[in-house]
Amino acid sequence: MYQSLETILVDIPTIRPHQLSVTTMRIQTLVLVKITTTDGIVGWGEATTIGGLNYGDESPESVKTNIDTYFAPLLTAVKGLNVAQTLKLIGKNINGNRFAKCAIQTALLDIQAKQLGVPLSEVLGGRLRDSLPVLWTLASGDTDKDIAEAQKMIALKRHNTFKLKIGANDLQHDVEHVIAIKKALGDEVSIRVDVNRAWSELQCVRGIQQLQDGGIDLIEQPCAIEQTDVLKRLSERFDVAIMADEALTGPSSAFRLACSHAADVFAVKVEQSGGLIEACEVAKIAGLAGIDLYGGTMLEGPVGSIASAHAFATFDHLAFGTELFGPLLLTEEILKTPLRYENFELHLPLTAGLGIDIDENKIDQLRR
Repeated sequence: MYQSLETILVDIPTIRPHQLSVTTMRIQTLVLVKITTTDGIVGWGEATTIGGLNYGDESPESVKTNIDTYFAPLLTAVKGLNVAQTLKLIGKNINGNRFAKCAIQTALLDIQAKQLGVPLSEVLGGRLRDSLPVLWTLASGDTDKDIAEAQKMIALKRHNTFKLKIGANDLQHDVEHVIAIKKALGDEVSIRVDVNRAWSELQCVRGIQQLQDGGIDLIEQPCAIEQTDVLKRLSERFDVAIMADEALTGPSSAFRLACSHAADVFAVKVEQSGGLIEACEVAKIAGLAGIDLYGGTMLEGPVGSIASAHAFATFDHLAFGTELFGPLLLTEEILKTPLRYENFELHLPLTAGLGIDIDENKIDQLRR
């Protein structure tokens, strides 16, 4: 059924340095997966990470090696199994590798949706919306530059909600930086922060109180991944929404966090969840527990971003919007027709599968 599987590393510079607490990105490496069936249908997936091993335990290089060495032989040997059975076989034979599994699953669902002649979102249960609000991350680290960048995005009607990456600098410096931007942009503009797990509990208490008083709307993963008890205490202590991000690694972790209501919001990421199907399960768990949702990103390119959009479009509620701006951070376009960002939202295609047309000539030029 599956004739070939190819994994491609594509290095693309970013439009500006993108500063996180764990690294500063200047180049993003897209990990693209291309699966071709015996009857010529092609499916695409993406397994892009942030900053190599600075962020998580999978890197572009490890993803490619593991897919080529373990996934590809398994998949090309599959005969007579549907997509669900194929995914179960992969899960049985390969441990971990959530990002790689997400890319494979996306490509398989892309193929399935093309065979059925429907958008991928319909395979995931059906979209409830045709577009998704998308925020922009301000991550230059320079207050004046960030204010100017935000004002430009508002004027272009591209983004009117912003998130700031903090945690790399002294706490007070970061807090004052955020509040200065909030004051400059005004009450109508929502500002959120992502601490990328950089603060101790005492720092969280000190920093979050000031951010809450300064009108900030959301605090993302302020403490270490394993400190879910700290996350719970912060959620109970403050009125500002506290969001779990890196602590979420799929449905099982979502269930554990939901049982203790350790966060007010879940940042759902398809790759961290291990796949589009699993991301939808995370959203369902959150909904049952009364936890709000936010559509997160690993700063994927257009393949991973539109795949995420198909999943997020099926969510019952998406109170805090999405962060699917990854393609806009890149200096090169790998689609023949770029994704449509308009009036502060990303619009989903209506054609079959992912609904995108990959420019394979451009990929060949950019591949590592």
